[in-house]
Amino acid sequence: MPVTGLDHYNLRASRDMLETLKDFYCDVVGLTLGTRPPFASFGYWLYAGDAPILHLSETRVGEVRPAHTANTFDHAAFRCEEFDATLARLDAANIRYKVQTVPGTRVRQIFFADPAGNGVELNFDGD
Repeated sequence: MPVTGLDHYNLRASRDMLETLKDFYCDVVGLTLGTRPPFASFGYWLYAGDAPILHLSETRVGEVRPAHTANTFDHAAFRCEEFDATLARLDAANIRYKVQTVPGTRVRQIFFADPAGNGVELNFDGD
């Protein structure tokens, strides 16, 4: 059973944080709000084109994540277009970011954190 690609990733948070994350990933990152199956829990599916790549799910009542569990998540990376417009959008939102080029390539990257502290990487093919 070989893996053929990444389908989506899921962030779980309170409803208030979900609203903040939804707005951030739509307004700043450029994902779009799309249809979501009628699950019993509250949440959103955010799309890149036709693919629902980011799922936002409300934490369940009484759900507690073990404090002793190490979280090794660093960032999610997105392929993007319009480098200059993206920088302008980040600047307008007062988001601190770092820009770098992948060594030996012309791929430019922008790194920053979402409102919950998760890392975000945006990749742009060279000109």
